[in-house]
Amino acid sequence: MRVELVDIRKHFGPVKANDGISLTVESGTIHGLLGENGAGKTTLMKILSGFQSADSGQIRLDGVPLSLSSPAEALSKGIGMLYQDPLDFGPFLVLDNLIMGRKDGFLLPRREARQEFLTLARHFDFSIDPDVQVQSLTVGERQQLEILRLLSQGIQILILDEPTTGISASQKVKLFATLRRLAHEEGKSVLFVSHKLAEVQELCDHVTVLCQGRVSGQVKPPCNTDELVSLMFGKSILPSHHERIRPGRPVLELEDVSIHDHHMQVPNLTLQVQEGEVIGIAGLEGSGQRLMLQACAGLIRPSAGRICIDGREPVNHRWALAGSPYHQFQRAGVAYVPADRLGEGLIKGLALTEHMVLADPSAPLLIDWSAARERTAARIDEYRIKGRPDSLVESLSGGNQQRALQALLRRSLRLLLMEHPTRGLDIESTMWIWEHLLERRQQGTAILFTSSDLDEIMDYSDRVIVFSGGHMSAPIDAGQASSEQLGYLIGGMSR
Repeated sequence: MRVELVDIRKHFGPVKANDGISLTVESGTIHGLLGENGAGKTTLMKILSGFQSADSGQIRLDGVPLSLSSPAEALSKGIGMLYQDPLDFGPFLVLDNLIMGRKDGFLLPRREARQEFLTLARHFDFSIDPDVQVQSLTVGERQQLEILRLLSQGIQILILDEPTTGISASQKVKLFATLRRLAHEEGKSVLFVSHKLAEVQELCDHVTVLCQGRVSGQVKPPCNTDELVSLMFGKSILPSHHERIRPGRPVLELEDVSIHDHHMQVPNLTLQVQEGEVIGIAGLEGSGQRLMLQACAGLIRPSAGRICIDGREPVNHRWALAGSPYHQFQRAGVAYVPADRLGEGLIKGLALTEHMVLADPSAPLLIDWSAARERTAARIDEYRIKGRPDSLVESLSGGNQQRALQALLRRSLRLLLMEHPTRGLDIESTMWIWEHLLERRQQGTAILFTSSDLDEIMDYSDRVIVFSGGHMSAPIDAGQASSEQLGYLIGGMSR
């Protein structure tokens, strides 16, 4: 199908998300859509996928005008979208999520559905058990499930919003090969939304760049990367510089800590993290790093060992009776920022002002909403969030949701634990996030973060630890580490 978007306009109050956007995606091509966070990419794709309606403009398929009132109607026309935050049902099984929403879903024999799932999974080299609950999957695995679900419904137009976030390098290679086969051999139209310039250069046949809700340029790869950056931001972006500082006294101490859940055991973790130190954590998703961060935040209980913050344990001896001691860790100056922004970090249906009130430990019982809105407006300006005090968090772009999470953190922290702090963010937003994180380390905050981007880990870390199959490596000096060395450790091999 040939896809045409003609003069698409969409406003959210005074915010012009799409301000007269027109572009054409030819059948049998992969069309890249670039732009900074908040440039209007996701809004435009939600309109094409039927999730939202445009204020004005027209969608045409093979020259025929099309009106879409829902994602289900878009699917019936052969249009499917993989959202940046996967849409699924956590308590349901993977196989149930695959067939959910299909016209033949409840009539399709489970054995046939299972075989279809396994066949599709092999195409992508995805290793997902169809008989586990979706809520047990990592963010990357949930994205993989969504890709399989869309393909199983026979879509002709595939929209992917940051699809490589959270998947391994080998899975990305297989994904790109599959997208090329779908477009170049089977004639499908693929729209690839990404902030990663190298991926767009490698994969796409054509690229449209958005800036502040408008088309700023259209190019055909290969093209000059500096040109793409200028089209995205209206200026050149200089790389940031990470200066090392002398670490202070110990903030976090793990002594022979063991953690386990239903799927993995993480034994004998011993680590010391000092004031002002940044430690990057590498490893494939589900290798144990998330369990360690959650234990350090007091969200799960270790089966053995001691966790100390500033030389003391922030839990009491009635832990088993009192339930999760997360608030005790918070009072000790610990903060945890999960990878799933909307599922775990923010609350759908609540505005930014309501989030600020909930995150304020000194908020009175009777809330002064006028003062709360003023404080929220000040934080919005400080953290450059493209939104208003009454904006619902789910209406924000991924980058602005990440900025909102930063704005909710307390000013003074002893230990900051973060999962994929720049997942799905553009270059400028990534640099802005790290600028603020490095300001915190200057104040003595110790930072532990996970990332699937080895360059990010080596650029911003003082030391690096690697998880593989539930086992943690000894810390490595980031200045002496290489991608090759980390790759060996991620694969469970020592050199």
